Amino acid sequence: MSDLEGLLSRLIVGHVDFVVVGGFAAVAHGSTLMTRDVDICCGFSVENLMLLQQAVADLHPVHRMTPKRLPLALTLESCGQLQNLYLHTDLGQLDCLSCVSGVGDFETVKAKSIAVSLPKGPCRILSLDALIQAKEAMGRDRDKEMILHLKAIREMKPPS
Repeated sequence: MSDLEGLLSRLIVGHVDFVVVGGFAAVAHGSTLMTRDVDICCGFSVENLMLLQQAVADLHPVHRMTPKRLPLALTLESCGQLQNLYLHTDLGQLDCLSCVSGVGDFETVKAKSIAVSLPKGPCRILSLDALIQAKEAMGRDRDKEMILHLKAIREMKPPS
């Protein structure tokens, strides 16, 4: 069973620099659609990736997109070769992206995010408009329903 909030809490407590960008961000904005993973955009610096690895180390993280599902074992050398990490942990799936289609690299994503308060501390999520942009850029069938939800949520929000 997934504990996506627990997974996010680990990243927050572990001081990982990240922005929630996928379905969990949509839920934070008010969508009622379910998600089965946590999608984040994060800095892929050696320091940040090592913090991420430390935050999930006891959750038995494995690379879920490799045939042998190899354990996560980052090194200083391997960090420089990564653009994305697709992990399975004891608490659920964690997809770590260095950029988001339709939005940009991590610094751009971070600039287009908002802060929210969670029980373990502050967390950044992609803004509603940027999330819609990202889902539209992906162009996948599964994103079409999410786009409708997100646009409906935007229509219901009072002007800022």
